[in-house]
Amino acid sequence: MTLPLTIADLKDLARRRVPTMFFDYADSGALTESTYRANEEDFGKIKFRQRVLVDMENRSLESTMIGQKVAMPVALAPTGSTGMQCADGEMLAARAAEEFGVPFTLSTMSICSIEDVASVTTRPFWFQLYVMRDRGFVHDLMDRAKAAKCSALVLTLDLQILAQRHKDIRNGLSAPPKMTLRNIADMAMRPRWVMGMARTPRRSFGNIVGHAKGVTDLSSLSAWTGEQFDQKLSWDDVAWIRDRWGGKLILKGILDTEDALMAARTGADALVVSNHGGRQLDGAPSSISVLEEIVDTVGDRIEIHLDGGIRSGQDVLKAICLGAKGTYIGRPFLYGLGAMGKAGVTRALEIIRKEMDITMALCGKRLVTEMGREQLYRR
Repeated sequence: MTLPLTIADLKDLARRRVPTMFFDYADSGALTESTYRANEEDFGKIKFRQRVLVDMENRSLESTMIGQKVAMPVALAPTGSTGMQCADGEMLAARAAEEFGVPFTLSTMSICSIEDVASVTTRPFWFQLYVMRDRGFVHDLMDRAKAAKCSALVLTLDLQILAQRHKDIRNGLSAPPKMTLRNIADMAMRPRWVMGMARTPRRSFGNIVGHAKGVTDLSSLSAWTGEQFDQKLSWDDVAWIRDRWGGKLILKGILDTEDALMAARTGADALVVSNHGGRQLDGAPSSISVLEEIVDTVGDRIEIHLDGGIRSGQDVLKAICLGAKGTYIGRPFLYGLGAMGKAGVTRALEIIRKEMDITMALCGKRLVTEMGREQLYRR
């Protein structure tokens, strides 16, 4: 097999190897998917300034995110149901990220549990938190993340209510999945995926089933989840989460300057400019289109990261040039995972690193920490 050269190559391979309902879950947005498309398309409107006859030797992509050294300013984003793209997916992705030298963020809605991921890693990973109505369960989640030595808590702010995603409804994606003749036939055409799932005991939501009151299996999980996302969550709640956690705190889901100002006042270590990958408010602006304004508003008060639409190393550099100190990739590593397992996650990171390195050199810089707005073509 020819080694995939782009994230798009990994996407094509994942589409062939992952059952449609799970591939579409990862590769979809809300309603018309206009924001999902804009996230990716708006990066293409930003152009680099090419510079020539400069010293390109001894380049480095090393940087820091919330004080943690990283091989490049990229983290693996928290993604739900990662373990359905590939058996034991979260564990494989976490190991690939650790070996590469970038942060891995485990979702509350992961298939593999916090403890599963901790058992196969030797360095701290990050944990993403959804706040549920059952505050006792939320407290327990944070305590479990502390016990696993997670080095940062990523609090997601933009999913108090679940948006409608048409592909999931049409595919019968639920907990447990609807095993229609169409879905059974679709899975049967992916024998590698089926064999992997048959070998692993991890096919549920490991952070919830057996931990939340009354949730003993997938059937009871569905009803519990439907009523547990806390629609009353407010900025006042960030303080008790910060105090209860006591470590590095990242607030994810900021798209507006007023919310950015609120986030900067909380004492959090970083905020993530993000629209949940276009999976929540359809018709919202792309993440990259609002990054510069948010950086100008609060960039001197809180570290700013960007999530959404990144499909290449060039996209990462564009975000860095506009003031982000770090970026997150979700779909790119999921494509790699679905395509080739752990090796595919590593390949996705290698592709992004190579594209970053070459682009940075051709822009006339040797250090990623030196990249700024002057490296972009601006009329």
